[in-house]
Amino acid sequence: MSSYLADSAETRYVDGPEGERFAYRRFGRAGGRPLVMHMRLRGTIDHWDPAFLDLLAAEREVVIFDNRGVNFSTGNPPTSMEDMVEGSLAFIRALGLADIDVLGWSMGGIVAQGVALAAPDIVHHLVVAGSSAGGVPDLPAPPARTQQIVSKPVNVDEDFLSLFFPETEQAIAAGRASLQRLENRLRDSKAVVGPEAVRGQLGAISSFKGFWHRQEELTLPVLVANGAHDVMIHAYATYAMSQKLPNAKAIIYSDAGHGFLFQHPEDFVHEVNRFLSA
Repeated sequence: MSSYLADSAETRYVDGPEGERFAYRRFGRAGGRPLVMHMRLRGTIDHWDPAFLDLLAAEREVVIFDNRGVNFSTGNPPTSMEDMVEGSLAFIRALGLADIDVLGWSMGGIVAQGVALAAPDIVHHLVVAGSSAGGVPDLPAPPARTQQIVSKPVNVDEDFLSLFFPETEQAIAAGRASLQRLENRLRDSKAVVGPEAVRGQLGAISSFKGFWHRQEELTLPVLVANGAHDVMIHAYATYAMSQKLPNAKAIIYSDAGHGFLFQHPEDFVHEVNRFLSA
């Protein structure tokens, strides 16, 4: 039996405007501004590390969800970033949320920016983890090995270790520990992003022109963070965003990569909590 609050949180459903049903979980310290979380490529509500979620939930209410057509949610899977942003906003409105903070990891970081741009009246703080604005000039491309792993029809644990954690003893150990924690949910749920939704996500990423030219519009407080050895989205994107955003703070973990938030959950959540409380 898992001791994590996130692992015992009930999966709920809310109806969307197009007849779809969004799957979500809402837990933690109620009464403040909820933190709405946006997931990575090929990720579901069961792919958030419960250790990371529990640390966040100790200070605030956390909301995680599957976007339209992904995993437990019904509807047509998104085929563009605009679709993902619209799906997120449809979910947020279906819950009746009018004052929120948003966090996005990887692809979810781009979606979270889109939500903040589309609904600046309801988003108070923005956290962008292991992500990019899209269209960042001179951003180094992922290594060929990374592109090969990402393009595989199905990724296994060793793939995620290669994509998310540097090849050091400490980082790999942290990565294996995170994967073991994820098994608490995945063992029973078998949660997965189906082939049609994966194709839609990959197509959305490849066709997205980016929010680089709109960074000045994000006047709210923004926290951008990454690991220095991210092979998925080069950490230069985090630095570049911090140069263009009007009100930003940047954090880089020197011994980590794309999965830095699961490698250093205590430290990163401490930074997130300080940021969101300001």
